[in-house]
This record gives sequence, structure tokens and C-alpha cells, in this order.
Amino acid sequence: MSVRSVFPQLEQLLPRVSKPIQYVGGELGAVVKDWDATTVRWALMYPDAYEVGLPNQGVQILYEVLNEQEDVLAERTYAVWPDLEALMKENGVPQFTVDAHRPVKAFDVLGLSFATELGYTNMLSALDLAGIPLMSADRDESHPIVLAGGHASFNPEPIADFIDAAVLGDGEEAVLEITGIIREWKAEGCPGGRDELLLRLARTESIYVPRFYDVDYLPDGRIQRVVPNRPDVPFRVAKRTTMDLDAWPYPKKPLVPLAETVHERYAVEIFRGCTRGCRFCQAGMITRPVRERSITTVGQMIKEGLEYSGFSEVGLLSLSSADHSEIGDMCSGLAEQYEGTNVSLSLPSTRVDAFNIDLAQELSKNGRRTGLTFAPEGGSERIRKVINKMVTEEDLIRTVVTAYTNGWRQVKLYFMCGLPTETDDDVLQIGRMAHEVIKAGRAAAGTKDIRCTVSIGGFVPKPHTPFQWAPMVRPEVIDARLQMLKQEINSDRSLGRAIGYRYHDGEPSLIEGLLSRGDRRVGAVIRRVWEKGGRFDGWSEHFSYTRWVEACAEVLPGFGVDLDWFTTRERQHSEVLPWDHLDSGLDKDWLWQDWQDSTSEFEQDDCRWTPCFDCGVCPSMDTEIQIGPTGKKLLPLTPVNSLRLPA
Repeated sequence: MSVRSVFPQLEQLLPRVSKPIQYVGGELGAVVKDWDATTVRWALMYPDAYEVGLPNQGVQILYEVLNEQEDVLAERTYAVWPDLEALMKENGVPQFTVDAHRPVKAFDVLGLSFATELGYTNMLSALDLAGIPLMSADRDESHPIVLAGGHASFNPEPIADFIDAAVLGDGEEAVLEITGIIREWKAEGCPGGRDELLLRLARTESIYVPRFYDVDYLPDGRIQRVVPNRPDVPFRVAKRTTMDLDAWPYPKKPLVPLAETVHERYAVEIFRGCTRGCRFCQAGMITRPVRERSITTVGQMIKEGLEYSGFSEVGLLSLSSADHSEIGDMCSGLAEQYEGTNVSLSLPSTRVDAFNIDLAQELSKNGRRTGLTFAPEGGSERIRKVINKMVTEEDLIRTVVTAYTNGWRQVKLYFMCGLPTETDDDVLQIGRMAHEVIKAGRAAAGTKDIRCTVSIGGFVPKPHTPFQWAPMVRPEVIDARLQMLKQEINSDRSLGRAIGYRYHDGEPSLIEGLLSRGDRRVGAVIRRVWEKGGRFDGWSEHFSYTRWVEACAEVLPGFGVDLDWFTTRERQHSEVLPWDHLDSGLDKDWLWQDWQDSTSEFEQDDCRWTPCFDCGVCPSMDTEIQIGPTGKKLLPLTPVNSLRLPA
């Protein structure tokens, strides 16, 4: 039976809300299919505002992969702002997709991609608006399967009561496998109902269904064990790893937004995974091994993506883009290909020690210099050894001098505060380093027209990293150090006026830490916060630390724990962690040893270029590191000097 659009009811509300254009759909690249001509139907959600969610690479890729299947329909939905949420409740308008404005409740799957745990309250708002019971146990065959993915799904325990299933790792092949299981179940007449479908998903051993696992606790609040509650469910669930990125050249038809978004560019993921071994970096740990996309595939994707979209910026994405084994040939080939056009290149993620003069020159062709951001992460040499960020101050000065010499006038430096073993002096060293950057930049450029922005984020220990056992630093300590750093930066006025200073205080980081390393007991806190109005917790203007602290004080004592127990407490090796039954491929003993090595400031090499140090990923995942060079050129094409892409 066809599902009607709710747009006639929604349209009447749009003149009464801010940025109504974000709810109307119809973007270039959007797909609308006949409901009745499809068998399996997905609603894909990035649980944040349209302006943040639309450019998300993961959602765009899955949207295309699914819609390429003839009998599959995929549409997108985003979090609605509080002004529209109130009107939707008042007028009975349900959570809708932006493609055909169909009610989310009518779909087979609601797939949520969580890049950060602070999107959990937005998920509850979407479920509530959709008319889907918040608790998985209360749903029946009339409700979609609520499926979590993204980096936060590597510990989905805090939302275990709200989701039906979670996928760890890469989604391209996983969504097709899930689609096949649902297709077959529906063709058989939906035998066994919702429980049977979830059981079929769990039997893949790569889809986690929380309801099939029981958690037992010790008297002191620690977890005793997590075990399956039925015999045909695996004890451990493994992550998915897509090995051949060239076989998945998405997005082919990128979505071009109607409203302003945080990124407006054609983005190509040039490789996936990272083995640099930064101990704080969950993304680098859980996406191993390194898999490069070939230089020819990158060139072809950019050619077709630009022709389709009309974007004028190309972003070469990865966790450390300059580490691609053919990055030099790639950038020079693209710079030559698009010389004389308005197309510019950017490397949004560039390591200090991987940026060089050749890259600088290629990235500055066509007269456009996109922003350069470098991440030393720690201010002192000592703390950079602790976190295994193998970057020296000499590396940084050389890099910024290269940038300033080649015409850049501003660079952004990213650091963290609250790192394990951190002292006041480690943080104050950030100010001294910023002063040295400005002095070196002025000398290199021959002008005082040089700027540097120092951006500070709070450290959050993440699952499946060596720091998963680490205690967090209390917010008041972080805030005091940030205030001292501000004074240090401004201690020399002639240098300080050239340094911008942006920071996030310690309170949101502590709550992110609660959600990052929490277990199923934290779900009650999330629900209480949401019931008290918690929405868009990733936005400083909407986040309320008091609301979270009060919810913790109301809920957690009933379990014999508190906020500090989940955040500022150091874990021991013997403790069962909430995510131990979820296999990222990393050996837990190896992670523990790396945690011990950090306290002795031991630096671990990058295994791409050194002998294997046995982290466990390659043998356990039956994978191997994929590196170039291929020896091929970017594209066997003639330059496109005559091409004038619209801005």
C-alpha cells in the first residue's frame, strides 16, 4: 500500500520556523522512487541538523549504494530544530524524510549514523516524532528496525535499550547484506515476526542485537560478564571491513545542498584506515588496516563528481591525507588537470610531518588557498610522546614556514587539553609554540600580516584505544588550564594579537566521556535528559551541563554508581569493559601494553613502514595493509582548461 507524503501538512508550518528550506528536499542528487515498486525501504538519518548532516560522507555513500538496487528505496531524514519539533507535535506531523516526505515509521529500517555520542538525544526526538516506541522491547512488526552505525556504534551499550541492532565498521557491504536478509524474510511472509528477523541479522556474526545479550554486574558496579541469552547468537560480534575501495567509488552523484551547509565541496575518500598509532584516536584504531583508493579511481571520481555537481572545491579526505603513497602525483595531476579553472584542492586532514613545499605549491595553484589545519595535539614534546603523536616542534615550524612562504597568511593549529599525565606546563607550552609560529612566519613571509588560530578541544577517552582505561580530568581543572593558556598567549601583545584562540570548555567533554565509555545503565540518563528538554547536545548553545549532571544524580545512584565512576575513574586491566564483546580486531592485551607504554613516553612506529607490531587487526580480520604506489598516472585525459564550473 502506498505511503502518502506529509508535505501538505508540513508546508503550512514552514513559514513559522527558521531556515525552512532545509526541510523541503529536491536537491541535485536526491532520489525519489515509487514506494510500491520496491521491496525493502530504508530511512537513513544523520542525527543532527540538515546543515551538518547533508554533507556527511557515510550517509551519502549508503544512500547511493542502496538506491542503485532496483527493488530498494532509501530516503534521508535529519534532526529537526526545536521550533519545528514543537509545531510538528502540535499539528500531528510525524518525523519525515526530506526526499518524498514520507513518515519514517513506514520504512523497514531506520538507519542512524553516529559520528558522536552527543547525537543520542536527537535520536530519541526522532523516534518520538515518528511514533516509534523509544524502547526496542516495546516495538512490533509495524515498526522499523532501528539500526545504529558510525564510529559511536563501537560501543552502543548506552543506547542498547533504544536500538534494535548495530553495525560495526564499514557499511557498504553491510547494508546490502541486511537488505538481502529483510528481502528474504518478507518474501517468506515474515515468519517468526520481528524477533526472527533480528535473530537472522544476529546470526551473521557481524550485526549486534543487544536484546540477545545479558549483562551481569559485580557488587562494586563493574561488569561481571556480557553473554548471549540464546544458543544461536555469537559471543563476539566482529566489525565489517570493506577491502577494495576501488570497487566502491562513491559518491558518484553527490548531493548538492539547497541550504547552506558546513561543507560544500566534492569530497573523495582517498584512503581508509590509519596506522600512525595516535593513542587518543579512536578513528585511527577502529578503521585499520590502511586501504588506499588508487590514483586512477580518485581521478575518475573527481572528474565525474565535478561534472555532475558543479562544486568548485575538491576535498581529498582520509584520517591523514598526505600519507597516501601517491599523494604527490595525485595533487600535481589534479592541479595540472584543473589549471585555469575555478577548481581548488584541499587536504582537510594533513599531518604536520607530511606537508611539504611540493604539496603547498600544488594546493595553491589557481590562486585559491583553502584553509590549512595542522594538529600537533600536545604543546610539549613530552605529552606528544605520551599520545604517540610523533611530531617535533621543528617539524611544526618547518611546516608553517612552508605554508607562509607559499602565500598562506593563516594556519589553524589544533590541540587537546586534559590528556593523560598532562600538567599545567604541558598546556602552557601551546602558547609558547604559537609565539614561535608567528615569529617564524613573519620572518619567512617578510610581513607582519601573519595569523595563527589555536583551537583547543577537550580529551575524551574512547573505546578500542589504548586510552580506554584512562581517567578523565575534571572540567574545572581543564578550564583553569585554558585560562592560564589564554594569559600565556597574550603575555607578548605584539605576538598575541596575531593569534586567535578558540576552545571548548571541559563540561561537554566530560558528558561525551560518560556516553563514550558508558554501559546500559547510562541509557536511563540519556532518556531523563531528553525528557527534560535535551536536544542538539553537540551545539554549545543547546547543551546544558547542569541538565546532564542532575540526570546522573537522579538515575545513577540507583545502580550504585555515579558520573565520576564513568568518567574520572581509571580502569584496571582485569575489568570487563562494556564493549569487550564487540570485536574491532584489536587485541586487548596489545592495547593495554600501549597504554602502559604511554606512561613511560615510549613512541610506537607506524606499521605501514616498519615490521608488524602485532596489534591483531590483520590476522583477526583476515585482512592486510593495502599500499601503493601503483605507478599509474592520475587519468589518461586531456586537461580541462576550457571548463568553467559554476561557483
